[in-house]
Amino acid sequence: MFYTILLLGALIIAALAFYAGRLLFLLKKQNERQAVARQKRVATITESVTTIAMAMSQQQCDLSEGAIRICRLLDALPLDPKPDYDQRFPHIYGLFIKVSGFDTHEARMALDKRERRRQDRAREEIEAEYESRVLGELEKITTFCKGLG
Repeated sequence: MFYTILLLGALIIAALAFYAGRLLFLLKKQNERQAVARQKRVATITESVTTIAMAMSQQQCDLSEGAIRICRLLDALPLDPKPDYDQRFPHIYGLFIKVSGFDTHEARMALDKRERRRQDRAREEIEAEYESRVLGELEKITTFCKGLG
């Protein structure tokens, strides 16, 4: 009777150990898949940021539009700990903050022509104010992105 209980206890412990080992194995595989997915996301985002920065430097993209897109993409990077981008790239983030209050998309189309022109002029003045400093930071952003990939 004693040996039967002992054998039963050993079988239960072995089954639980096997189950725990299987769970640990599955957790390891899940963490590996998440790391691969995170790295792919980082690569995709950094490639987009680099492309936008190049378009901005070649004047194929408005500075304000590029700053908005770059800031949104950098904020979406799955990095831990999250870098302090507004300290690292203060001029691009400064431009982003100043132009982010303007109407876009449907809200912009709903404006009358005079208000739309007023906003366009104000945005162009802000872009002119930040132009040289933002263009100077584009290389820093490209270098930062290449360091992540």
